[in-house]
Amino acid sequence: MRREGLFLVLLLACAGCGSAHAQKTLSLADALALAKKQNPEILIARKQVEAARGGVVEARSGYLPAVVSSGLLRKRERQEASRLRDDDYNASLRVVQNVYTAGEIKGRLAIARLTEEKRSLESSAVEQRVEMDLRVAYYDLLLNRAKIEVREQAVGVMREELKAEEERFAAGTVGELNVRRAEVSLANEQPELFEAQTRMQNSYLRINELCGIPSSTRSRAPTFQPAGRLEFQPRRPDLTECLARAAALRPEIKSRQLDVAIEDEQLIVDRSELRPRVE
Repeated sequence: MRREGLFLVLLLACAGCGSAHAQKTLSLADALALAKKQNPEILIARKQVEAARGGVVEARSGYLPAVVSSGLLRKRERQEASRLRDDDYNASLRVVQNVYTAGEIKGRLAIARLTEEKRSLESSAVEQRVEMDLRVAYYDLLLNRAKIEVREQAVGVMREELKAEEERFAAGTVGELNVRRAEVSLANEQPELFEAQTRMQNSYLRINELCGIPSSTRSRAPTFQPAGRLEFQPRRPDLTECLARAAALRPEIKSRQLDVAIEDEQLIVDRSELRPRVE
């Protein structure tokens, strides 16, 4: 009996630990940090920055000497005897240094550096967009949780009212119309509760998507609980100031300006094809 009791206690403790682990609290700051580490779009943008850095290294190699090797091997088949060799081979090894390329190497290096800067700006834009979407989704989750609490209280009140009306009807103090009116009120309030629960589930799915957390298709239980409550803080932004800050700081605008600079450098590279080269 002692062993069975000890086993039951351990089983309940493990179940409690698993439930606590599954229902861990996730604050907004923790969600933002998790999204920066696991969001697929952010990871792809960072890989593109690394690829652009590799392009800079490749473009810079044009200033360095290159080793070019070539070889040839031929085998002859003869019907008659001959003093010539059956095999003919040739091998060459050259070191080539670009002396004059009409600005091609310089232009390609400039394009690579501008592309690296552009990818970095695009990565910043992706991080800012994901952060904004995550903040909106997190606040929606807090709002939907508060709505569920309100709707649950309303449904509870409607049920108590229906129960009271049924008791009064049984006692003969009210008519059947009062009972039907209470049933209709309860039936009208329940869909609002179901809608709030559905919106809350969608908020969980959206946050999991932004944070890179895999969502379970079998269990609809949330993997975390949000921390804090939704509080309204009134803000009155100035439109002119917002436009000025956006024009000066938004990475998308700077990225489009770099596109123009890249096209200018590409024009130099294209023109270099019409000029002679010295190696």
